[in-house]
Amino acid sequence: MAIEAVAPYAKWIIIAVAVLYFAYLFILKKRVFEVAVGVALSGVMAALVAVVTMAIQVPTPLTSGYINIGDTMVMLVAVLFGPTIGAFAGGFGSAMADIITGYAHWAPFTLVIKGVEGFVIGYITSKKDDFTAILLATILGGGLMVLGYFFVEVYVYGWGGAIAEIPGNTLQAVTGIVVGGGLGHVIKRRIKDVLVSLQI
Repeated sequence: MAIEAVAPYAKWIIIAVAVLYFAYLFILKKRVFEVAVGVALSGVMAALVAVVTMAIQVPTPLTSGYINIGDTMVMLVAVLFGPTIGAFAGGFGSAMADIITGYAHWAPFTLVIKGVEGFVIGYITSKKDDFTAILLATILGGGLMVLGYFFVEVYVYGWGGAIAEIPGNTLQAVTGIVVGGGLGHVIKRRIKDVLVSLQI
């Protein structure tokens, strides 16, 4: 299938994105504290996103993909650490999970879709972080994730495959909203000053 032709290049795409991201931190975020914190948090949070994404995987043979609970961590990281780390951890961490577990053909698409999800949630909640803002941000981020995969699946597998994936992707989004957004709200209320200083 056409999407499987992407697999050999997935690893190199992910590496290129990681190099560009860290170059961005070092060049445009030059202050020593920001760079050190940004690099450390980005790496750790991306690893956590990957681990949670791999923890539970339910294969979906129709689209050669899988249902997972990774969106809980993508949303949590974005709420806590803002758009830059949220986008990197969400996109890079999720794409790494795809590569490690044999779904490399999905990695480039995941990189973009989950990266956008993390960025949007992180951006909105960095401006306003009350319960309503976090709820709306995670709903929007989850909706963009479902929509992003839907468009890719329509193009690659047709309407039947794309429609069949909506329930699973929606379940991922709802789980992320409830668990990731809920935990993010609770944690941020308790240590808001610390978290705001760590957002990049």
